[in-house]
Amino acid sequence: MIKDTSWIREQNTHKPGKRGRKPAKIDLKAKLERSRQSARECRARKKLRYQYLEELVSSKERAICALREELDMYKQWCSAMDQGKIPSEIKALLTADDHKIPPSSTKTSKSTRNTHS
Repeated sequence: MIKDTSWIREQNTHKPGKRGRKPAKIDLKAKLERSRQSARECRARKKLRYQYLEELVSSKERAICALREELDMYKQWCSAMDQGKIPSEIKALLTADDHKIPPSSTKTSKSTRNTHS
């Protein structure tokens, strides 16, 4: 009791194509123009994004260089202090801190220093 379904396959092969109305050539041209415009805008956004990222990378690289220089300076200070020398920069910082402290607070800071020693 096998049914013959060959006529169904033949029926499906006789109607190639799409259903519904076909787009007019004007619609196709408008669609192509919209697609081109969208591609232009996409490329412009991509270009701006890459410019932003390049600027961000260069600013981070400058910050890294500045931090490395500061680290080298601190390493030099530490090696000088290991040898028993106090770098002039540290002396200048210490004397600048002493000048910033008001006279009334120097007495309290000296008294607290003596109690901790």
